Amino acid sequence: MSDFCPALWPEEPTPEDLKNCCECGLDKQGSRMIWGEGNPHAPIMIILDNPGAREDREGNSIVCGTRQTLQQAAGEVGLTREDLYVTFILKRKPVRAYDKEQVRQTCMNHLDQQLQEKKPKLILCLGNVAVQSFFQNPEAEVKKLRGAMHDVQGFPTAVAYHPLAVRRRPNLWSLFIEDWKHVAKHYQEIVSPH
Repeated sequence: MSDFCPALWPEEPTPEDLKNCCECGLDKQGSRMIWGEGNPHAPIMIILDNPGAREDREGNSIVCGTRQTLQQAAGEVGLTREDLYVTFILKRKPVRAYDKEQVRQTCMNHLDQQLQEKKPKLILCLGNVAVQSFFQNPEAEVKKLRGAMHDVQGFPTAVAYHPLAVRRRPNLWSLFIEDWKHVAKHYQEIVSPH
């Protein structure tokens, strides 16, 4: 655990025509749009609720707790940055209250666009918000859906707890790793079927 060193993964530029997107209203909160990070051509797409901190107040790049926990789990199961692309339901970090339902529905259009372009082999949804949005089911819960593969919009999809939940409740780490192993195993079966 102590020899793990997180890294800032390269950001995929937001498409020019969407940089100033104001459909959902989060642009008025002052956070910039983050389209995704990691390998844009990766076979595994990870979906989180929204971007976390990427820069501190002085504008220095940082690796936030979400990314650190995610990278550590990926590394433990043998997945690399090349295997993974991280994106978000909301492309901007909310900094104050907003109409969650309406904003998520609006922002799902961007995710749908990414799915059509990237066609990932496998998806991993992290946290209830991402799961509910992607599964289009407000009742969906990680604890009930984890440990299995689900077909969502034609994509094999696994779910796991949000990295911040794992950081707050260390007893979830073993389950988090279990779910990452599940994803790595399915990925291996896709890459080298027997």
